[in-house]
Amino acid sequence: MKDSLKAGVAGSVTILVDRERTIDFMGEKARVYATPMLVRDIEIACRDLLGKHLDAGEDSVGTRVEVDHLAATLMDMKVDLDVTIAEVKGRAVSFEIAGRDSVEPICRGRHQRFIVDVGTTEKRLAVKAAKAGLAG
Repeated sequence: MKDSLKAGVAGSVTILVDRERTIDFMGEKARVYATPMLVRDIEIACRDLLGKHLDAGEDSVGTRVEVDHLAATLMDMKVDLDVTIAEVKGRAVSFEIAGRDSVEPICRGRHQRFIVDVGTTEKRLAVKAAKAGLAG
């Protein structure tokens, strides 16, 4: 981790709510930003921000997501997601999240990530794969 990793560091991304990010189960007239895709976009935004403050060989994994999805965003609208590092405790990093489309706020929440050494993680997963009979 770099010294630049600290509370208050913030970033923002703009996302186009394309067809792949929408629900389809209520028909074409009700295609709106799907909550699972919102969560995915939040995780990516936080990981990307955090990555700017990590050393070579480090990455992060999500460990918790708390999101209030407050309003529907229509397909082809843009969403601004603001993510801010709220706390750094060793390798555990907490983020505050806020999102809005051009009309209204659409989400708020928290996300937690854990910084890992990629090589160590690969070794740990190889051991688990062997135990599960997946090695090969």
